[in-house]
Amino acid sequence: MVKDIIDQEGLPTTCGSGFYRRIPTADATVIERLRRAGASVVGRSGLHEWAYGFSSENPWFGPIRNPWDLATSPGGSSGGSAVAVAAGLVPAAIGTDTGGSIRVPAALTGIYGLKTTWGRVPTAGSFPLAPSLDTIGPMARDAKTLSQVYLALSGIGREPEIPPPLRLGVPSGWVSQAPAEEGLAYWFGRVRDDLISLGMDVVEVDEPMLVPWGKTVELAGFEAAAVHRPFRSEGKPYGPEVGLRLEAAEQVSGLDYAAAHRWRAGLVEAFVSAFERVDLLITPAVAARRKVIGDDRIGERHYRGVLSWFSSLVNHAGLPAIVIPLTMGDEASLPPPSLQVIAPWWRERALLALADRLEGEGMAGLRLPPHHIVS
Repeated sequence: MVKDIIDQEGLPTTCGSGFYRRIPTADATVIERLRRAGASVVGRSGLHEWAYGFSSENPWFGPIRNPWDLATSPGGSSGGSAVAVAAGLVPAAIGTDTGGSIRVPAALTGIYGLKTTWGRVPTAGSFPLAPSLDTIGPMARDAKTLSQVYLALSGIGREPEIPPPLRLGVPSGWVSQAPAEEGLAYWFGRVRDDLISLGMDVVEVDEPMLVPWGKTVELAGFEAAAVHRPFRSEGKPYGPEVGLRLEAAEQVSGLDYAAAHRWRAGLVEAFVSAFERVDLLITPAVAARRKVIGDDRIGERHYRGVLSWFSSLVNHAGLPAIVIPLTMGDEASLPPPSLQVIAPWWRERALLALADRLEGEGMAGLRLPPHHIVS
């Protein structure tokens, strides 16, 4: 299943929009690579309009519903890809991630999702949102399938095995200041204890810059406004949420954008400093697992800030990160808690190796949602 922002020859690319209907004459690079690897592309999946949001409540095609609770959102923007995997339609799907658009829906549907290093997987043939942040990556029901699809997408064949790391860092401010749902601190503490029991060191990492939001809105907004300026100047129709976001993005000046790049340079330095002390960083994948369709708030905050709390900084630093569904938690209408693991640049295999180990130890794995189709 492929997100409907990535071109397939002869099939319309809509980007989840109200007007864009382009018939590409060639496959996107990632589709070519999947076909060469023997994969069958069986369908195209819905998304948040223009991939510019985290709910997949699309004003033109209708909301995508979470198989854990049909009244709730699967997250976005790759919500359709996540649901196709979680509900059992396909073993794997392809999404894009500009601020968390693979990892958020993976966490809200209880599957695996991999955000690749910026530049690792070609984005040619995928409609851009913010080009300096956009990435393409896989979503899957198990760690092995995720790894296989990643190797096909990256075009690098088989990389050498990397043993799981022994030293993990928890960015203290990032985690402690999160607008967290009840129980998040408890289960995250349990995960830390379980990782220690497997022989890993888990330490606090104090990096003041590793806290949202910095200049994320200005940087992504300036680029998104530039992408959509031709359509906006023609008066093309946009849904209310994305329309308002683009109105705000159009107010970001060139000076604001330059300041955002200076901020990003400092963010990269903060991550470099952190990775001098630890092999990987760990956080919860999302601050909350339930977003009701039609309600733009989670608790006291707008849903975007809650769902993307742990994801957006990763894109602005260009790092790879994985979301791993955990076997703890037994709420019938909620997906299991998910762990986000962040690696240094180009170290996707370290993330995949850790996911495989946690799955083998029984700490991670798929739990079928109530509304699944195939088990």
